[in-house]
Amino acid sequence: LVHFASREAMDIRGLGVERIRLLLDTGLVKHAPDLYQLTAERLTALEGFAEQSARQLVAAIDASRARPLSVVLFALGIRHVGKTVASLLARRFGTMIALAAAAQEEIEAVPGVGPAIDETVTQYFREPGNRKLVEELAAAGVRMDEPRSMSAAGPLAGKSYVLTGTLPGLSRQEATDLIEQAGGRVTGSVSRKTDAVVAGETGGSKLEKASELGIEVIDEAELLRRLGR
Repeated sequence: LVHFASREAMDIRGLGVERIRLLLDTGLVKHAPDLYQLTAERLTALEGFAEQSARQLVAAIDASRARPLSVVLFALGIRHVGKTVASLLARRFGTMIALAAAAQEEIEAVPGVGPAIDETVTQYFREPGNRKLVEELAAAGVRMDEPRSMSAAGPLAGKSYVLTGTLPGLSRQEATDLIEQAGGRVTGSVSRKTDAVVAGETGGSKLEKASELGIEVIDEAELLRRLGR
């Protein structure tokens, strides 16, 4: 649940380790789909939840329903499926149903996906408990498809970006979605193939690497300008 709710995954703000422990201890939540049944009224009955914080958490959980398939796949915690592989699988198969029904050979054929990954993904969807969890997430309104990229027509078509630090107005996932929908791609490390680094507060070593390689560094405002927003 901690991984599922984390900023890198479903990005449910306000749902940290302590609150997850409280929800588990009180029996309100046992599995990820249970999060989507929570109401502000049920939360305010718990110690440590004021009305405002309860409503904010429910709103954050509700917002996470709209995360694309690539994010949901990563949030499921399938072995060997990091953010990059989750994105590759989501783009190739488009929907959770198509991925779950795919043969192991089809998954292995996706560029960037190797034998170890195709086996763990196939095995994951063979497990009845995992299929039930995915079905319950879908029934709760969690998105199970990947939005079409603007690809070649997008303003960032063919561009490679790296995100670092905390952006003032966008979560990392929101920034990633915007870049990918505009035809660009987001990678985890700076290289000579990187077109720009989008930096927020506490950028760290990625900024040093960008400076060393002469890679352009931009802020959130410039990213939004390039996106036409």
